[in-house]
Amino acid sequence: MLNKETVSQSLYDLYKSMDLPLGSIDPKSGFTVHSLKETFKTLPFKSIAYRPDYFSFTFIKDAHGKYVIDEMEFLTEPGTIYFTNPGNFRQFEWYHIDDAYLITFKESFLKEHVHHDVYKDFSFLLTETVQPKTLQVSEFEEIEQLYRQILKEQVGNSPYKNKIIGSLFVALLLKIKEYFWQDYNPIYEGNRGSLIVKVFKQNLENSFRDLLNGKTDKIPRVQDFATLQHLHPNYLSTVIKTKTGKAISTWIADKTIAEAKSLLQNSTTSIKEITFLLGFTESTHFSNYFKKHTNLSPAAYRKQHQNI
Repeated sequence: MLNKETVSQSLYDLYKSMDLPLGSIDPKSGFTVHSLKETFKTLPFKSIAYRPDYFSFTFIKDAHGKYVIDEMEFLTEPGTIYFTNPGNFRQFEWYHIDDAYLITFKESFLKEHVHHDVYKDFSFLLTETVQPKTLQVSEFEEIEQLYRQILKEQVGNSPYKNKIIGSLFVALLLKIKEYFWQDYNPIYEGNRGSLIVKVFKQNLENSFRDLLNGKTDKIPRVQDFATLQHLHPNYLSTVIKTKTGKAISTWIADKTIAEAKSLLQNSTTSIKEITFLLGFTESTHFSNYFKKHTNLSPAAYRKQHQNI
């Protein structure tokens, strides 16, 4: 039975808590890629129960183990690709690893280095629990070429590292979509709680799209999201917190900061305009909010990233 009180944590914090090698994992980075064989040198290995605050793909060319996600058990076998997203309770075991790689990433990385509207083309990222997929050998080899090239760039010193990784990651996502999810629609999967979470995530994405397109001038509240699903706000809040480990207010804050970072880095829109685009009434309020969540002012963040 997984510990339902486990809080969300980063890959860095997870590995640190289990005394695993941290290698090149940057605690401040929104993207990681590494070999699991280099991490799990003593087998068998059973992890603690945890909630990730990141998305992940696990590429298993030659390894055996087991994943438990929200009480559902999946075997990890050669040729298998796993996708998981933030919030689910999980635990894993490894019995044998010869060739397996893990990529983790956060929404802020997608917004900054992939595309500001990434969920439009890759809606499968909004799902909660996805059955692992097993590919033909030739198909897996195509995927392998991409994640190995991403690893090569990650450990390199190119001044354009994140932009190159972002472009390669788009290619990887498109290949995964081609093989797995051409017609995928996340709202058709899962039980009642899972469905509520999936619809909430889509509504959150749609609300910010409307905000940035000028169709609305305010950030939605819990009541707004509850109304969209014909639910009591307290019930929606409980489901989201229980299923994902994050309060709705945290989801909204994370989304606001991700959109703000994308606008500051990828556009010439003035900070004053960004203030109003994101539903703030005053630049000072927006600046204080941004600094509270990033430790940088919007102007300092833009300056730091404008030449990257």
